[in-house]
Amino acid sequence: MASVAAKKVQFLETGLSSGFWLLLGGLGLLVLFGLGAHYQMEHHGHWISGMNNQIVWGTPHVFAIFLIVAASGALNVASISSVFDKKVYKPLAPLSGLLAIALLLGGLSVLVLDLGRPERLTVAMTHYNFKSIFAWNMILYNGFLAIVAVYLWTMMERKMNGYSKPVGFAAFIWRLMLTTGTGSIFGFLVARQAYDAALLAPMFVVMSFSFGLAVFMLVLMAAFRWTGRPLGDVMVKRLKNLLGVFVAGVLYFVLVYHLTNLYATEHHGVEAFVLRDGGVYTQIFWFGQILLGSLLPLALLYHPATGSKRGAIVAAALLVILGGFAQLYVLLIGGQAYPLVLFPGYEVSSGFSEGVVNSYSPSLPEVVLGISGIAIAGIMVTIAVKVLRFLPVSLADEVVDPHYAPKA
Repeated sequence: MASVAAKKVQFLETGLSSGFWLLLGGLGLLVLFGLGAHYQMEHHGHWISGMNNQIVWGTPHVFAIFLIVAASGALNVASISSVFDKKVYKPLAPLSGLLAIALLLGGLSVLVLDLGRPERLTVAMTHYNFKSIFAWNMILYNGFLAIVAVYLWTMMERKMNGYSKPVGFAAFIWRLMLTTGTGSIFGFLVARQAYDAALLAPMFVVMSFSFGLAVFMLVLMAAFRWTGRPLGDVMVKRLKNLLGVFVAGVLYFVLVYHLTNLYATEHHGVEAFVLRDGGVYTQIFWFGQILLGSLLPLALLYHPATGSKRGAIVAAALLVILGGFAQLYVLLIGGQAYPLVLFPGYEVSSGFSEGVVNSYSPSLPEVVLGISGIAIAGIMVTIAVKVLRFLPVSLADEVVDPHYAPKA
């Protein structure tokens, strides 16, 4: 019955409207601001940012890593439809693949513009040091773009539909490798007390599920609302329940990560810093990541009074995204703010920065540059759904639910 229902789904481009041009213009303006921020940082130097020789990864990197991680998770909907043979998700698969490519390119664009010498990107693309996890990720990023592009082709070209499942399986494996590689950037950094943990790799995989699905749900609900297309409660309910599972999964991994660090004496210092003594980082962790980014979304998604209301579901997805940024900010920047332990058991003093918590304040150019990455992804999705048939005409209950029965 599910396959019969899926045949009813038709796809159509979005039409031209004043809203389309307004959205495109607004996103384009954000990209222009981002280019201006890049020019300022390149012309005057990175000293105008909050970054320094202790905090070398700043706010732009938080945005970039979030977008890259979310790109992997956005493909999860397509993977569920093909790899796990859940036909009800099949109408969402093309948009899932499109969003995965757009988010990854948006994230990589922030990294490229933050290099200081973007023209030297060709060096990173043609010369590989296979002892570097960054070199591995360059291969993983390019491979992800290629595989997802082929995956979209097999989904949208009827004569290629028979290859969709094996290509989808390859894309599923590759996206796990991609997110594992991103998490391993931190897990392999043994010099940083906050990073040195093998658990970070699988935690990033689960984070991608949560962040990517939250972004996907917001894009889907906004696109259907702005184009006047029906989106039934069956699909929304499935997605919001899935989001709740992923949010709970991230919370579980965060709990295990901190418990294992507390068990190891060498990590007691950094754990005290994050959980109790870290000032703004402690506040962001407890209020941004745990309360607003995890517990409140779970309450909104599963409480009987709010779980079926679309406004509450949208709010929960937004909070998950906010919590994702908070989590990456604490991990990425808080992990660098905690002083390096050069000689365990000894105090080191040279008059430089040893043993001192490193200071960092995000600058306006950094924030604008990060937001421009989101805008680039938004422009790609907006234009793509306008010129190609990524969006279903209807996802009403009678279309997607094989057990739908009209109300008397």
